[in-house]
Amino acid sequence: MVEERSVPRGLLVDWGGVLTSGLEPALRRWAELDDFDFDSYLEAVMKWLPSESVTAELNPVHALERGQIAVPDFERKLASILVRRDGTPVPAEGLIERMFAHFEHQPAMSALVRRVNERGIRTALLSNSWGNTYPRDTWDGMFDDIVISGEVGLRKPEPEIFKLAAERLGLEPAECVFVDDLQLNVDGARAVGMTAILHTEYDDTRRALETLFGADLT
Repeated sequence: MVEERSVPRGLLVDWGGVLTSGLEPALRRWAELDDFDFDSYLEAVMKWLPSESVTAELNPVHALERGQIAVPDFERKLASILVRRDGTPVPAEGLIERMFAHFEHQPAMSALVRRVNERGIRTALLSNSWGNTYPRDTWDGMFDDIVISGEVGLRKPEPEIFKLAAERLGLEPAECVFVDDLQLNVDGARAVGMTAILHTEYDDTRRALETLFGADLT
């Protein structure tokens, strides 16, 4: 006999790509305005990503997400491997701000999280930060807690950050639903016992949450 899973009591959501527009269009716009080839950016960053070392010299992206490297230092590292189409270097100062300038708020998703919270379900933001700022002044009534990778020294998809987010809501991982736009992070949440949704479209995510929580979220 298969044991039925109980109705979850918590919702964890990512920021970039879930509460905002997609990552790639925003980053492509940044590359266009800074006048460098986007594929060269991907190639450069991918060379950093395979290593799980916490050493900033080997993996600046992971170090930045954990808050182990200062934003200006990361900006200089990234700028040093990017070249504009005219051969001049990409300016390091303000690079992160320019990178995140083209993420567009998705009001429908924010309203969905608020409706979940209004129904007595605990909610939290769980985001990997690149040292960027967040529109916290727009989050009233959305979250019971906020977990930012650089503030807690952990990053998705490390199991500890999912467990921490659940704990801060007073819940077990198995009582939580997690929504993210990256499959790697979805897999990480499932590995600690969470129910996880790969976000692509608002309507699909809303319907999935309605099914899981047994509630009308329209």
